Amino acid sequence: MSATTTEANYLLTQRGVSKDLGAFVVAARFSRDGQTVAFALGDGTVWLAKPADLSAWADVAAHDGAILDAAPDAIGDGFITGGDDGAVKRISAGGEVTDIASFGAMKWVEHVATFPIDRKRGLITASAGKLVKLFDETGKELKSFTHPSTVTGLAFDGKGKRIGASHYNGVTLWFVAAKTDTPRKLEWKGSHTTVIIHPEGEAVVTAMQENALHGWKLPDGQHMRMSGYPSKTQSLSFSRNGKWLATSGADAMVMWPFFGGGPMGKAPLELAGGDGIICQQVACHPKQDIVAGGFADGLVVVADIESSRILPVAPPDHGPVTALAWSPDGTHLAIGTETGFAAVVDFSKR
Repeated sequence: MSATTTEANYLLTQRGVSKDLGAFVVAARFSRDGQTVAFALGDGTVWLAKPADLSAWADVAAHDGAILDAAPDAIGDGFITGGDDGAVKRISAGGEVTDIASFGAMKWVEHVATFPIDRKRGLITASAGKLVKLFDETGKELKSFTHPSTVTGLAFDGKGKRIGASHYNGVTLWFVAAKTDTPRKLEWKGSHTTVIIHPEGEAVVTAMQENALHGWKLPDGQHMRMSGYPSKTQSLSFSRNGKWLATSGADAMVMWPFFGGGPMGKAPLELAGGDGIICQQVACHPKQDIVAGGFADGLVVVADIESSRILPVAPPDHGPVTALAWSPDGTHLAIGTETGFAAVVDFSKR
């Protein structure tokens, strides 16, 4: 996408609030009730803001070291974070920090994921090295899973029945409620760097070290190979009904069709490309066939998948985009960058 549009035409200027947080934005997340947005930083701080009133932002000292991942809490209005201090923390919407678990001071909690079972029950999972632990909403450890190599990604399936863990040579699927752990192993040689599970449980997809994606159709395990990327894919996001898989790693948002027999044998759709600037983050809208993309120069756009219409959101002025997240109702988009720039843009009707 050509970035020649004047800054006044970017939605951030008209309907956004931004702040310099002073450190690398590792993750942006909205709470499950949509009332709070959190920006997790590389200096161990979490910044909290309320989309309903973005005039006040609060910073919370959460970890003794960098935060490596964050997720909305499985229940309630807060967040779960993992850090290079070996800790898994809970941060409430009001900024209270409590301990969930510790993997040990010399361990890095690189990935966390959560799943809401109902309003009072939920699941929390976190990984450090080869080890994955599963907790209930109170932090009680339910299970632990050991893998053949370092875990590079964690994902719950759409029903919270399975956890997918990516690692060298493939993905392991663990069944949460199994009395005896006999995981399903999806194998493909090479370094898998992140994982995502189709909303309907129809496929598992990983990004790989060699600028490609690999996938397995479920339940038959048929392999899928999606290649041709000029750069490594860091971000994967399925559209609301699983029809499209949005990916980073090219100079456009690359959309793979998961319908009509796709993605194999189908050409991907490319949105907002043409400038040679690599897309680094993608985030599909939770309610509509819309996708947000963040680029290496700081540009953020939103695209209508069906019509390919592009809406400029933030100008290329704030460093590489490292975090994108939609609120659960799709009315707000959170943006974070490598330089510590953070913003929340209001898409609600007025």
